Amino acid sequence: MDDRYANKKVYTPHQAKLKAENYCAYQERAQQEVRDKLYEWGLHFDDVENTISELISENFLNEERFAMAYASGKFRIKSWGRVKIRQYLKLKKIPEKLIKSAINTISSEEYEEKIEHLIDLKTKSEKKPYNLKLKAKLYNYLAAKGYENDIILQKIHKDF
Repeated sequence: MDDRYANKKVYTPHQAKLKAENYCAYQERAQQEVRDKLYEWGLHFDDVENTISELISENFLNEERFAMAYASGKFRIKSWGRVKIRQYLKLKKIPEKLIKSAINTISSEEYEEKIEHLIDLKTKSEKKPYNLKLKAKLYNYLAAKGYENDIILQKIHKDF
């Protein structure tokens, strides 16, 4: 038997529901995150699905609210672009309709300002004129942050 499961506590459905309520109250969670946690706590399929539906009906779990909070937080705090936010929401099994509405809450003006801010941060110690190597570095940095290729190229060519 695998050692990591030897000392694992198994919860009753009622205990797991109480624990899941606390888990969801602490921060917004996706249904899949909670579902994975319930399985980890030793519940079986029927108990997991019943617990999930109870959490939804009691408003502990709301995928739209999660998607909005996730997109907003990752954009404002981690400076992620729309592409990366979309990918991570898909990994959390959020429906495409909710992903679109969450990403649409990011204003275009704020998005442009964020890209310009990131470019300024990366180029403040560089001397002008900017060379091709710096442009490539900026492109790779912004692409890794999840910004769209056309917007990155437009900003780099406009600013340099």
